Amino acid sequence: MSTLFTRILNGEIPGRFVWREPEVAAFLTTGPLADGHTLVVPTEEVDRWTDASPEILAKVMEVARRIGAVQVEVFHAARAGLIVAGYEINHLHVHVWPSQSMAEFNFANADQNPDPDVLDANAEKLRQGLRAAGYGEFVPS
Repeated sequence: MSTLFTRILNGEIPGRFVWREPEVAAFLTTGPLADGHTLVVPTEEVDRWTDASPEILAKVMEVARRIGAVQVEVFHAARAGLIVAGYEINHLHVHVWPSQSMAEFNFANADQNPDPDVLDANAEKLRQGLRAAGYGEFVPS
């Protein structure tokens, strides 16, 4: 059975994509720690990050780095937070979000009922920032 993320990647479940290429995609989470909180996932189903090939893991982390740098700029953050947890969905995913402090690294504080309009606006803000940073070929319309 496909993972939730594979179903999002295949368009069976809607996703707010900010990055898309053959090996890796990124979309906003529905339980954000902060505005712009993004999940970076390989298109290949890989359960644990330690099971990923070095090439896929490197690609996921490079996309996360690029997205994090843009998040810092467009959401006026001190840093980009990054966590690889992997317990909630059995598909490698990296959480990347604009962060002001370590206090924001607590999933108990995630917004479990975010406003869809705010999520849409945050996705578009991040897409615009990624295009401005020169990554337009990877940013879906």
